[in-house]
Amino acid sequence: MVDEGEDNDARILQGGVWRRERWWYKFVHVCRRWRYLVLGSASYLGLRLLCTYGTPMAEMLAHSPPLPLVIDYIDKARDITAKDEETILLALQYRDRVRNIRLLIPTTNLRKLLPLIEEEFPILEYLFIEPLTEDGKCMMLPRSFRAPDLRHLILINFALPLGSPLLVTAVGLVTLSLRHIPQSIYFRPGELLRRLSFLPQLETLGITFGTPVLKLDVESQLLNAPVMTHVTLPNLRWFGFKGVSAYLEALLPWITTPLLEKLQIIFFNQLTFSLPHLAPFISTNVNLRFSSSKLGFYDKGLILWVYPHKGAKVYAWYTRIPCKHLDWQVSCAVQILNALHPASLSAIVDLTLEYERASVSPECHDLVDRNHLHELLRSFANIKTLHVSYTLVRELVHSLQTEDGELPMLPELKEITYSGNEDASDALMPFMDIRKNAGCPVTLAHQEMPGSWRWS
Repeated sequence: MVDEGEDNDARILQGGVWRRERWWYKFVHVCRRWRYLVLGSASYLGLRLLCTYGTPMAEMLAHSPPLPLVIDYIDKARDITAKDEETILLALQYRDRVRNIRLLIPTTNLRKLLPLIEEEFPILEYLFIEPLTEDGKCMMLPRSFRAPDLRHLILINFALPLGSPLLVTAVGLVTLSLRHIPQSIYFRPGELLRRLSFLPQLETLGITFGTPVLKLDVESQLLNAPVMTHVTLPNLRWFGFKGVSAYLEALLPWITTPLLEKLQIIFFNQLTFSLPHLAPFISTNVNLRFSSSKLGFYDKGLILWVYPHKGAKVYAWYTRIPCKHLDWQVSCAVQILNALHPASLSAIVDLTLEYERASVSPECHDLVDRNHLHELLRSFANIKTLHVSYTLVRELVHSLQTEDGELPMLPELKEITYSGNEDASDALMPFMDIRKNAGCPVTLAHQEMPGSWRWS
């Protein structure tokens, strides 16, 4: 099952379901009066012509009023036929009418279309391009391309230098997502900050690098970098980043985001994390509220979700690290959590520990450094409810054990629920007895974990 927060992210970046643009087609065929009424209110109703798979474009253009065009080819499961290619080529020739473009198509097709995305598209508001890369070569928009009214720009596996005329002229951007940025156009943090300073209307910003640009190179560049540009993004709600921690640390002290609600961080595989600026950045963003958290340990890595309240579908903070071994995952989680102010984590009262592997063996658990797991749990000192996969129960019991006379860990804990094998309750009973004798009883319940997530 895909986490609903992730699904919400995809809807924001992919612009929703555009086939609904056809809603008015049936009405204009009811009768002449309805046709005049609908087409006479075209601007008020936001009418557009949809160019997508199987569209008879020439016929539609010949028999329709000069409405704005929406070009939509985003279905990975469908092939682009020669007819589809001709249709897109025809639609792009009407650049003064093209409002939205969304192309998720094979590289070979895209190379034929890019030359037509040139000059000025005066009413273009939305541009999404993702080549289904076949040869791994860098693709780029023509330098002559302009879109002064552009509001949403999402490019994946695609080269867009920060000095591109497109970014220079599209100062009204609300969404800027450059994903899997190729190493050939890698830009330094200072360059990015300077470009962002001209985009005050941004609400969504995503910067993700396609390859782990050498961490040492980044740190060397930062040591020799000139004074950074301080940037205030007064409307930013969602900030996403993928790269090495040194790059993120170079950005955070120089960005002010008073309305930020969602922070998404994906690191490349690193042994250690130095994140001194992460805690101040989070603490100064009052809308990043924490109440519920979920730690997922999967075949391919670790994921941390933090939600503003229990049951929330959209996260406030999300971090992912692609490391495979469980002991490494726990160590990474501890490093990330230790980088935060205790006050941030003290607000979390509900914690889920999820452990899912394609195949589970006892050896997997032997890899865990129990001191690290102990330290991880101490980070969530105020939790009241703990949900845990049964495969982690024994590790959990060992980590929660205290010396005689010590107060139990997690003093506010009131309830433990566990999933999977009901026999796991036997392993938890000694811990339950210790809590009861210490005057800190905990209830125990068996239930399935809601909303499990699979690494894509």
